[in-house]
Amino acid sequence: MSDIKEFLTNDHRACDEEFALLEEAVAAKNSDAPKLYEKFSSDLTNHFSMEEIVLFPMLGQASSVAGGAIKAMEMEHEQMRTLLSKMRKAVESMDKESFFSLSETLMILMQQHNMKEEQLLYTLAEQHLGEDADHIVRQMRSVAY
Repeated sequence: MSDIKEFLTNDHRACDEEFALLEEAVAAKNSDAPKLYEKFSSDLTNHFSMEEIVLFPMLGQASSVAGGAIKAMEMEHEQMRTLLSKMRKAVESMDKESFFSLSETLMILMQQHNMKEEQLLYTLAEQHLGEDADHIVRQMRSVAY
């Protein structure tokens, strides 16, 4: 049996690990940095898609309490997409100063965002959608790549 909260929290952690590898590569001016950026960016935006396409609409229908939080999470997804776009340029030009300024902002935003999702939205999802967790996780996986 699947667990929505566990599935998405594990995905958060995987993205965090990729982000750390990217930061290490940029700090070392490693030639793998662009490839690591693409992996991180792809996986993070895929995570957003799983939530926006599958979880958020289902949770919004199942819980009237979740609506405001979902809107806030979607706005934060857009902020992170904007930062990712700017980071791409910094990685391509190996502009460490610009990259780390952007990555620090992204890291803070991701940490706060993930905490809100894990503590509030994923908990609500388990409460309101837990019976359909296997189906929901399968749907989210089908969005992936």
